[in-house]
Amino acid sequence: MMSVSAFGAFARSARPAPIYARPALWLALWAALTMSACGDQADEAKPGKKEPTTVGVLVLKAEAQALSTELPGRTVAVQAADVRPQVSGIIRQRLFNEGETVKAGQALYQIDARTYEVAVASAKAAQAKAQAAARLAALNFKRNADLVKQQAVSQQVFEESQAAVQQTAAELSAAQAALAQAQINLDYTRIVAPIGGRVGLSDVTLGALVTANQAAALTQITQLDPMHVDITQSSTEVLRLQRDLAAGHFERLPSGAAQVRIVLEDGSVYPHAATLKFEGVNVNTSTGAITLRAQVPNPDRVLLPGMYVRASLTTGLVPNALLVPQQAVKRELSGKASVLVVTPDSKVEHRPIEVAEAVGQHWRVRSGVKAGEAIVMDGLQRIKPGDTVKTVNVADTGADTEANTGAAKVTDKAGAASQPASAAR
Repeated sequence: MMSVSAFGAFARSARPAPIYARPALWLALWAALTMSACGDQADEAKPGKKEPTTVGVLVLKAEAQALSTELPGRTVAVQAADVRPQVSGIIRQRLFNEGETVKAGQALYQIDARTYEVAVASAKAAQAKAQAAARLAALNFKRNADLVKQQAVSQQVFEESQAAVQQTAAELSAAQAALAQAQINLDYTRIVAPIGGRVGLSDVTLGALVTANQAAALTQITQLDPMHVDITQSSTEVLRLQRDLAAGHFERLPSGAAQVRIVLEDGSVYPHAATLKFEGVNVNTSTGAITLRAQVPNPDRVLLPGMYVRASLTTGLVPNALLVPQQAVKRELSGKASVLVVTPDSKVEHRPIEVAEAVGQHWRVRSGVKAGEAIVMDGLQRIKPGDTVKTVNVADTGADTEANTGAAKVTDKAGAASQPASAAR
């Protein structure tokens, strides 16, 4: 028989070893689990099971677009005059209130006129004396003309009487001119407004001595209605727009149809439209700019000389313009613009575009896309070229806003204001 100790040893050797004590079995189990997980992931990654990304697209439409540009400008008075005395004297009266509107010919100052009144009286007396001398000379000449025929007086006496008539006539003319000058000087003692407009501060007070044609003005008068707006545009931009016009990229408006809107410093639009009156023919050598001049009504005196404004000029028409919202345009490191286009087979395609200028919140595109193509507006970060996508049409809200606000501002590719005014006329 087997001893007790021998049986215990046999029992211990026959007991199955724990799983952690069998490395081969443990490795086999781990490998099976790993392969199962990889298989699940592979199943999930199969293209056939991935849902296409949904993106918002805008279908481009070609439409006529007014070509507008916003240019810097300054308001300038149509007429402005410095008021100066034309005779010397003491200021006795000021006949206006500072800041009021005066009419042409309205009295502004009164200079002490006593000296000039005396001069007029003296000139009148001199004229009367000259008239008497002229009458006497005429009588003597008539008498001597009869006597010389009868040889009662010499020819010399007759000729002297004839010369006396001419001399006294000249003296009478001189006396009349002196009287007229004295009267003018007397009238100049009453200083009147040379033009109508708003009068400024008075730079002299009562009792001040003023002199004829002095350098310092007594006051200034400025006509405020209408007003001029002097607008500047870059000569290089004029050349670019002329090339675009020659290439048929836009059409010029009929002569005299250029529309000008004034935008004030606070961003508000001035309610009255301006008319383009003048286009400069010389380029400023310091600034490289050409000056345009517009005239605008100013019945409420809102505009004052020297104000900075921006003038929005509508001078051309693009017959088949394509406007792409700026949010859909990507800029590469090189500065080139591009969009993502969804093709008819729902594939995403990267498309470089050529941008002409900004129109409000849009870019006007010259090439790269066509009317009827769908560009991606929403979901740009979730897709890449070659992806298959689902599309949902989105509204172009920026276009509605611009349509309601009139002609949109046009800027160049860098965002600075472009200047098509000269090229479009």
